[in-house]
Amino acid sequence: MHNIAIALSKKGFKVTGSDDEIFEPSLSRLKAAGILPDAFGWFPQRITPDIDTVVLGMHARSDNPELLKAQELGLNIVSFPEFLFQQTKNKQRVVVAGSHGKTTTTAMILHALRFAGKTFDYMVGSQIDGFDLMADISDNAPLAVFEGDEYLSSPIDRRSKFLWYQPHLAIITGIEWDHMNVFPTFESYINAFRLFAQKIPANGKLFCCSHDEVLKSMISKGSISCEVVFYDGLPWQQINGASSFQYRGKTYRTSLFGDHNFQNMHAALLVCLDLGIDADLFCRSMESFSGAKRRLQTILAAENPIYYDFAHAPSKVRATVKAVKALHPKQKVVAAYELHTFSSLNRDFIPHYAGTFDLADEVMIFFSPDTLKHKNMPLLDAQFIKNSVKHPSVNVYTAPEPMFEHLSRRWNDGSVVLLMTSGNFGGFNPIAWVDNLPKK
Repeated sequence: MHNIAIALSKKGFKVTGSDDEIFEPSLSRLKAAGILPDAFGWFPQRITPDIDTVVLGMHARSDNPELLKAQELGLNIVSFPEFLFQQTKNKQRVVVAGSHGKTTTTAMILHALRFAGKTFDYMVGSQIDGFDLMADISDNAPLAVFEGDEYLSSPIDRRSKFLWYQPHLAIITGIEWDHMNVFPTFESYINAFRLFAQKIPANGKLFCCSHDEVLKSMISKGSISCEVVFYDGLPWQQINGASSFQYRGKTYRTSLFGDHNFQNMHAALLVCLDLGIDADLFCRSMESFSGAKRRLQTILAAENPIYYDFAHAPSKVRATVKAVKALHPKQKVVAAYELHTFSSLNRDFIPHYAGTFDLADEVMIFFSPDTLKHKNMPLLDAQFIKNSVKHPSVNVYTAPEPMFEHLSRRWNDGSVVLLMTSGNFGGFNPIAWVDNLPKK
């Protein structure tokens, strides 16, 4: 939301906004752009008849006083995805969906398009090197590339966000049950992706990961009118710590590793080929692709490095742990994971993490009681979490400081550290922690 507000402000639109809390880096960016609210909170007097459009984010509630005032005045109220669609409805749209990997795959497409000198609108869920903002809308770009989220559009629009976009080209990286607070059954979750696929026009194209059995089953039963193409992943290898991948007989260097990243790269390649990007140019662009922030990001390069990843779905946790252990087979890998989403904090869902940490030598699980309180969820029992994870060496923490002290000792002992969260470890700053580690 703050990225598109800044982008529109730079184009000369008068943009104002409200929120009860604004965190970094949003706060500094809004301040630098001159559109940071004077005060945090909700002020219905700010909602006036001369406002052209109110863009409603998911953080607001349906009884929000500013929303109620906008409804009373009969203003044009749209969700964030509806706004993006309205701004790009006359453009070719590419949407990357999936329970995991969609940010990285979207970032790969954007990086390749920029490398090829193309102009495009975009929205992606993480900061990418070479891009000042995570979203931008222009008047003249013929193409829009969006990361497609299956979560709800707004408090008053219960449709999945990606159902608004109606893409001409789309990717589904995989389907794994998430957002139990919105999709109470796995079938209801799958149905959101089925509806997404059905919105692709008959002359469009959908790229799907062939390794995902749930996705393949959905496609076979989905009454989907567009062409469906399955991808496997580009062949890759790692020798003496250096990664490379192959395509059409040529080898290219890359800083990426892990099977899932080369599955994502294959999907991005196929989309870019459809967009007219030369295959060799795409592959050369991947040599300079450093990844999206917090997507298996190296935050300390050392003999025993520290990685930071957004992993939250069990399959993504498993894939990330596997990738890091494969890169460091002779070193101990300590995996620290935060339970943060509605699903991961749900007592009925936590057993899905059984076996996901098997390749780690030690596991640390963190959850914040404040997060549970904020989400109106019951407190969790540490022993239940240990029993559910089913790992021989697991500790559970409800405060970040003791966990990171433990991680510091393990790192000093020579262990590789893997941090995984879609949250913020209870407000703890891992980057600052890394900066304060005694360098060897």
